[in-house]
Amino acid sequence: MSRQLITYIAVFLFLAIGTTIAILYGTGYRLNIGKGKLGLSGTGLLVAKSQPDGASILINDHLTTATDNTINLAPGEYKIRIVKDGYSSWEKTIQIQKEVVDKIDALLFSTTPKLESITDIGVGNPVMDPSRTQIAFIVDNQSLKKSGVYVLDISTRPILTLQSASTQIADNTIGNFSQASLSWSPDGKEILATISAEQSQTTYLFEASGFNQNPKDVTETLTSINASWQKQKEDKETSRIDGLKPKLKQLISQNFRILSWSPDETKILYTASQSATIPLVIIPPLLGTDATPDQREIKKDSVYVYDISEDKNYKISGEMLGLSWFPDSKHLIFVNNQQINIIEYDGGNKTTIYAGPFIDKYVFPWPDGSRLVILTNFGNPNITPNLYTVGLK
Repeated sequence: MSRQLITYIAVFLFLAIGTTIAILYGTGYRLNIGKGKLGLSGTGLLVAKSQPDGASILINDHLTTATDNTINLAPGEYKIRIVKDGYSSWEKTIQIQKEVVDKIDALLFSTTPKLESITDIGVGNPVMDPSRTQIAFIVDNQSLKKSGVYVLDISTRPILTLQSASTQIADNTIGNFSQASLSWSPDGKEILATISAEQSQTTYLFEASGFNQNPKDVTETLTSINASWQKQKEDKETSRIDGLKPKLKQLISQNFRILSWSPDETKILYTASQSATIPLVIIPPLLGTDATPDQREIKKDSVYVYDISEDKNYKISGEMLGLSWFPDSKHLIFVNNQQINIIEYDGGNKTTIYAGPFIDKYVFPWPDGSRLVILTNFGNPNITPNLYTVGLK
């Protein structure tokens, strides 16, 4: 056998053995020396991250490593806890399986939230637009010119300029808009302002992008406008549903009363329209999904979150009022007992963000998830409420 052929065979064997070792290592196998014997044992991989990073990971109450790390664990059940000074802790029990990669991405919230004011002119009836990037509100001031309807664009404004970032789109020289109820168009470009008198109502249509010198009185055509806006909402909902698999479309139509879609449209917050069993849509079930056990048995009128991408269904506690999505599509915001809370979409890791005085109907998330917007007068009935941000990071 020639020396060149022997070299080729050696290189081939080296590459084959190296590739095999890499594959085994990547799927969680590790060398195990026990009772004087050398062997391979199958493990699972846990990829743990946190925001902010650099948090400590405790496994079964033992400090093991820091986040942004990959950990090999023998198959079994583990209690994972992630902690960082100055932030809320994160905890979940997970089941590690051989050759399966489980992922954790823990969002930790500051335990010392910072409040900053957005407005100082007195605010009423704030309403967020469907894109969740604008807040419309009314102002009742001694000056007719300063009173009226304002819009705050929170999509790109740096926090340092928010004190003067609100744009007035109508004043009280034409109508008493400081007493109006507001509603957004589905595309976030227009606003309806309805002024109620003793026995009548007058509704005006505003462009949200700038000052309306001559707002339209649409009282007589309001029914047509509402019908048009409702059709836009229904068309968007139909478009979402039509993009799903037939089996999932049938599941939703038979069992879900949709409350809202997550911002990335991968999850559905809903109430059950009937008691039923949610069938498996993805067969076989995916590996390495959310470790929280899902609930396939649903009860009529109870609230759930269905994860389309993982085919998982989670029950949400009935005491959580005013549920809305956090911008990351992985958390929900809710108010309970005058506290603002955030939970994961699977119902875990409830965190109280703010427990100071605020008006509980008005809690809005910042588009990047860095803060919340609240309406408060800090419990002082003698002053008009204003908008403030509550820092989360």
